[in-house]
Amino acid sequence: MSPPPSRPPLPATEPNIKSILEWLALAHGRVGAEDADQLYRQLLLLRQAAIPSPQRIKLLDLLYGHAERIVNAELPKLHQVSLPVSRKLRQRVKLMLELLAILTQDYFNTLAVLFDPEGSQTLRTPHISLLRAMHAIAWQIRIYHLIAAPTGIGLWQQLHAALRNARRLGLDNFPGPHGETSIQRAYTNILLAAIAQPASFSSAELEFISDYIDLSPLSLELLDAPPPGSTGIFWIDLDKDFPAHALIRRLPGADSQILYFSPDAMAEKAILHHSELARGIPASALGLPPFADTHAGQGVLQRLATLWGQPAKRKFPRRRQSYRASLCLGFDKLWQLIKTPEADVDISEWMVTNESPDGYALMHMSGTTEDLRIGDIVALQPLGERAEAPAEWHICIIRWAISENPEHVELGLQLLATNAIAAEITQPSDFTAGSVAALILPQIPPLRLAESLVVPIGILKENTGRIVVLVEKDNLEIREVHATSLDEQTSLIEVFSVQPDDSA
Repeated sequence: MSPPPSRPPLPATEPNIKSILEWLALAHGRVGAEDADQLYRQLLLLRQAAIPSPQRIKLLDLLYGHAERIVNAELPKLHQVSLPVSRKLRQRVKLMLELLAILTQDYFNTLAVLFDPEGSQTLRTPHISLLRAMHAIAWQIRIYHLIAAPTGIGLWQQLHAALRNARRLGLDNFPGPHGETSIQRAYTNILLAAIAQPASFSSAELEFISDYIDLSPLSLELLDAPPPGSTGIFWIDLDKDFPAHALIRRLPGADSQILYFSPDAMAEKAILHHSELARGIPASALGLPPFADTHAGQGVLQRLATLWGQPAKRKFPRRRQSYRASLCLGFDKLWQLIKTPEADVDISEWMVTNESPDGYALMHMSGTTEDLRIGDIVALQPLGERAEAPAEWHICIIRWAISENPEHVELGLQLLATNAIAAEITQPSDFTAGSVAALILPQIPPLRLAESLVVPIGILKENTGRIVVLVEKDNLEIREVHATSLDEQTSLIEVFSVQPDDSA
């Protein structure tokens, strides 16, 4: 029996389809991101068109290709944004997120073809729809991370739904088209990036983490029970709008549908890569992104090894607070402020919302934030009733930042020391480099048993020999020290423990 003839599009649908096809012809071959608004309009037109599922999927796939082009052109523009993100940029980002949200939902809707007697019954169509929905979700999550904003409501539930549907259809490990990864690999890649605490990394570091995960030959296994013998164990509740929890920090509910995974192998690989890079093996020889050759890239690998393989409980409880404090942002300004307290340096005002012995959480009140960079060093000074006598600047590292709107930004600070001394350093082995600004941090037992030097990244190496330290107080003071260990490393600064050098 011959199949029934396909139903023609409704008359009101024909102008929509014609408009979409004309736009696709005009947009063919473009490489920029200037078409976001027009693409958004075409997706809305497609939603309004009453057409058979195969035709809808074909048009959706063509529009998806342009969404991929626009996202790839826009993402690099988010790498050097200051926080909070400007209203103009946030509007552009909002449009991108909205068109990706439409793509995500419309690909989920195409799964109805499984129950359409006139639709394709092959496994390939739902597989591609699920994989592309997952990619659209991943782009949204990455954009939220790059602008330091909380992930959109419902995104993680959509991601879990894509995996759940793929598992139900037996497609979770089905190879992707054109050499793409499977649905489960795409899903676990997104989880790996999320459990690495993205709010604590700069945009360049986030891109490196994403590339590092994508290039890894290792894959995660999703299990119904915690894997024995693992140090890093995480769990997912497929019904909850959250990526994953470390088992050591939080236990799952007894009545939840839980999947477990362990990134121990990824953590061990990160440690191995770090040691190979430290021995001078170039990133290209290891199959790693070029960023791995930088000091910052190697620091990221160390942090990933801990975040994935040794997740830890919070060291100290937080205490809620509500007092104002001044904040000096950036190494250069902070060095000038410590060296010359009366210097005209930009200071912003913040509200301390909670604190613990090792740090603070702050909310911006007034003043410029243009120099705010995750991983930079800052100084905090309590005001009002919490003001100290004598007033000291507490030296901290920006560990995370969240910005929900153009008028709002919150910071998490890790306390390094309650005061610092401005200094300059030179290395007798390399006088051509000249002097470099540095900060001396005092001992703070039991957290730090030796003095430390804070310097811009790339100036010193671990176990660096004799370092001459010049301190201008009432008189010029000269010290000789050597670096014993690298205690902290970000994309902007490094903190070395130092000891007096007796080799002279």
